[in-house]
Amino acid sequence: MGSLSGKTAFITGASSGIGKACAEEFAKEGANLILSARRIEILEKFAGLLEKTFGINVYSFQLDVRNYTDVKKTIALIPENWKKIDILVNNAGLARGFSKIYEGDVEQWEEMIDTNIKGLLYVTRQILPLMVERQSGHIINIGSTAGHDVYSNGNVYCATKFAVNALTQAIRIDVLDKNIRVSTVDPGMVYTNFSNIRFSGDNVKAEQVYEGVKPLSAEDIAGTVLFCVTRPAHVNISEIIVTPIQQASPAYIHRKK
Repeated sequence: MGSLSGKTAFITGASSGIGKACAEEFAKEGANLILSARRIEILEKFAGLLEKTFGINVYSFQLDVRNYTDVKKTIALIPENWKKIDILVNNAGLARGFSKIYEGDVEQWEEMIDTNIKGLLYVTRQILPLMVERQSGHIINIGSTAGHDVYSNGNVYCATKFAVNALTQAIRIDVLDKNIRVSTVDPGMVYTNFSNIRFSGDNVKAEQVYEGVKPLSAEDIAGTVLFCVTRPAHVNISEIIVTPIQQASPAYIHRKK
């Protein structure tokens, strides 16, 4: 089992949910962290807490992964002593809206495509060359069961997660001779602010998503990510699909009454 002590992990979307839980798991294992998110005040407070609690170093900055100019500029400004990035967790992502394609909001489509696909590509494009140069590293993409099975009203969100699945496979092929590991962790129903964001702050609709089900927690997914990154150096976990016990796919869920 590999150790994270002294290694550096870069996590996008680290101010809440799965990204935040991954940061905590990695910090417990002694990894130093590069954290980015759009909400810088929340992120900086969290970073300070991690440093104080776990005695690690954290470099945090504001970043909207949708903006390639900002991604390129901000990552270029990371201090040289932080650029030996051992692990990249492409976590930043979201769902917006829940409607038929013929009733869809194009702005919501663009936000999902720009964040879930292009944002992942933008960040990877800046970090992966550093790993290629060192012939070492591990990229973890946070996908979804929606990247394997399309469900009603999930159309464009599902398409973006199918793309994450395809890009993970493509990156793996591209670096097959570079000693770099590439994984995707694809959760089913997880209780975070995901549904609240999808329904634009409608808490009633958001809570209905989880009715009659014990969903996964962000910590469950972080533990799965930790499993991937702590395998022996010769082992690559290509893909893990993880769901609540009551969920077989996005469309097949047993809800207790």
